[in-house]
Amino acid sequence: CECAMAPAATSVLMLPAMLVSTAALTLAPARPTAATARTATRTANAAPLMAESVVLSSEVLNRYMSLPVTGKVQAEYLWIDAVGNVRSKTRTVDAAKATLDKLPDWNYDGSSTDQAPGDDSEVIIKPRAIYKDPFRGGDNILVLTDTYTPGGTPLPTNSRAPAVERFASVEGEDPWFGLEQEYTLFNMDKVTPLGWPVGGYPGPQGPYYCGAGADRAYGRAVSEAHYKACLFAGIAISGTNAEVMPGQWEYQVGPCTGIDAADQLTVSRYILNRVCEDFNVYCTLDPKPISGDWNGAGCHTNFSTEKMRKEGGFAVIEQAIRRLGAKHTQHIAAYGEGNERRLTGAHETANINTFSYGVANRGCSIRIPRSTEADGYGYLEDRRPSSNCDPYIVTSMIFETTTKADGPELDISAANREVIA
Repeated sequence: CECAMAPAATSVLMLPAMLVSTAALTLAPARPTAATARTATRTANAAPLMAESVVLSSEVLNRYMSLPVTGKVQAEYLWIDAVGNVRSKTRTVDAAKATLDKLPDWNYDGSSTDQAPGDDSEVIIKPRAIYKDPFRGGDNILVLTDTYTPGGTPLPTNSRAPAVERFASVEGEDPWFGLEQEYTLFNMDKVTPLGWPVGGYPGPQGPYYCGAGADRAYGRAVSEAHYKACLFAGIAISGTNAEVMPGQWEYQVGPCTGIDAADQLTVSRYILNRVCEDFNVYCTLDPKPISGDWNGAGCHTNFSTEKMRKEGGFAVIEQAIRRLGAKHTQHIAAYGEGNERRLTGAHETANINTFSYGVANRGCSIRIPRSTEADGYGYLEDRRPSSNCDPYIVTSMIFETTTKADGPELDISAANREVIA
């Protein structure tokens, strides 16, 4: 689906009636390891099967959650571990200090997240953005952080720090991003997609995309709860819809400016993880969770600069596309692991080994919306990033490639024309 290019409003989240805690629920976004810090590759989702669920009473929990607290705030510090999962822990702060300029740095045991050796295990986390906590409510907050050594050097797995530098390298462009995050829900066996018969297959694709009905819209409660939780938190979530494969959904974040897009997508992924925890559902960001004649999952990235959004911007958009084409191989290498299973040229994708663009063509690497062609200005959609991509790498790389002065350009001009990369 197309990312709505308008900010989202705020709303109030109603907590689910049943609290369910799972021992093995993870999202698997692609993040750089120490050896591949500048790419978004990630080991394909092959999570071990652990205890399926631990069911706790929401009635008992609410007895404590409803207790009044004065002058104190629970701050949930979020960070990204060595394999791209968002982890968190909580600290108490004075309500008067629950602002970005007053929150303290903190630390965690990096030897338990494969980010530091045991004999020097302290990793420093620095607050970068604050959001309202949709799980505790009240004045409690989520605090997005990034990771550093005690000496102040960004960890190799900290892709946010170099992304900030990339965005700062070119001034006056005002980059906007709209990110379309697709995900797939599974039973806790991590084998059966939600709504699928165990050991079997549902009917073929066709009725599920944006469908309604108990026989085709599997997991709507997760999508709706996540939507409201993001609105409450202050995430610029702009829409959601059921996807082509049953059990697969999408939500859109944006438009957001610069580094804020990746920040918000990262927090939205954490919120999705927590919502699935409550519903006792496993969620994966694997780009091709089911092989065969089923759609994969991507993170289509809508992008524009101020020049693209003004009269005459269509020429700037086409120049940006030619620059993206000239570095197709480098972008593909950074757009997520397992993407070769998704980018086959089928199921609304371009082949991973070719670069193409076209107007309203979802089988191209880059799509120009029909409205952009009609208006003569607007934005482009890079359809190559996988669902498990690192949003810091993807957004900053698109920005750098398209705005760098005198960047190389691919000799391609005709709409829908393909060339070998």
